Amino acid sequence: MSKVDGKVDGKVDIEISEVGPRDGLQSIATVMPTEDKKRWIAALASAGLQEIEVGSFVPPKLLPQLADTAEIVRYAIGIGGLRVAVLVPNLRGASDALAAGAHKLTIPLSVSETHSLKNLRKTHTQVLEEVRGIRALLDALPPDQRPQLEGSLSTCFGCTLEGPVSEDAVVRLGGQLLDAGCDEIGLSDTTGYGNPVQVRRVLRKVWNALGRDSLNGIHLHNTRGQGLANVLAAVEEGVTTVDASMGGIGGCPFAPGASGNIVTEDLVFLLEAMGYRTGVDFERLLSARAVLAAALPGEPLYGFLPEAGLPRGFELAGERAAEPV
Repeated sequence: MSKVDGKVDGKVDIEISEVGPRDGLQSIATVMPTEDKKRWIAALASAGLQEIEVGSFVPPKLLPQLADTAEIVRYAIGIGGLRVAVLVPNLRGASDALAAGAHKLTIPLSVSETHSLKNLRKTHTQVLEEVRGIRALLDALPPDQRPQLEGSLSTCFGCTLEGPVSEDAVVRLGGQLLDAGCDEIGLSDTTGYGNPVQVRRVLRKVWNALGRDSLNGIHLHNTRGQGLANVLAAVEEGVTTVDASMGGIGGCPFAPGASGNIVTEDLVFLLEAMGYRTGVDFERLLSARAVLAAALPGEPLYGFLPEAGLPRGFELAGERAAEPV
C-alpha cells in the first residue's frame, strides 16, 4: 500500500488524539515557550496524528502553562489535515475558542461532583447550563462553521476525592450532556481507577442507553499501570478514538495522585502490532519526541517503545495483509 504524507493511504482504523500540548503541559511546572509548542505540534502533525488538543481556554493565572492557547490555535489551524481541539470550561472559554478558530471544543463534566467543584468550581447543574449556552452560541453560526462539541465525563471510573462513582450516574449525566447540546460524549478515567472489566461494562451501559453514535472516544490514564489494558478492552468493544500524551506527560492537577497519561508512542505500537491502522509514522513520531525533549530539558519522559525500538522486520498495519484480531 502507498504512503500519503507519512500515513498508509491516509486511512485509520483507530484515531489517536494527542493531548500532550494540553493535558500534558498543564500538569508540569515548566512553561514551554510558544515557539517550541508550535514546533512540537507541527512535528506531531507531520507524524500523522490527525487530531491534537493544543490547549485550554482557562484564565492564565490558573494555568500559566496554557496562557498562549489562542495563539497556538491560530497557528495550528494552518496545518493542513489537522483537527485542532481545545478544552473549554465554560461559555467564555468557548467564545474565545471560536474566535481563535478551533475545530473541536471539549467541556468536562465530572461525574464526581466533589471533583467538579474542585476542577471547575461548578455543580453539575451549572456545568449543564454552560453547555446550553455554548450550544446556543454554536447554533447561531452557519452549519459549516460550527466546531464539534464534546462533553467529557471525567472521573467516570472512580474519584480520588469521592471514591467509587455510580455507573448509573455516568449514563444519566451522559444523557444530560447530549440533551444540553453536546454532539457526543467521551469517557475519561481522570484518576486512573479503571480496569478492563469496568471499561467494558461502562461502555456497554452507555451505548445501550444512549446509542452507539453517542460515544466514540475514551481518555485513559496509566496511573496504576492499567492504561494499555484498558485501551485493549475499549477498542475491542468498539471505541474508535483513544487519547494519549507523548512521553506520558501530564495528568489532572485537581485530582491528587492522578498523573500518568498513556504514552502515545507505546499506544501506537500496541495498535499497529495488533493490525489496527493509526496513520502514524514511527520515525517521525520519535522525531517529535526529540522536539519535546529539547523543549522540556530535565522533564521525565516515559515509554517503552522509544527505549527498545521497533522489532526487527516490523511493518505498519496498513502495509501487511493481517486483519485486526
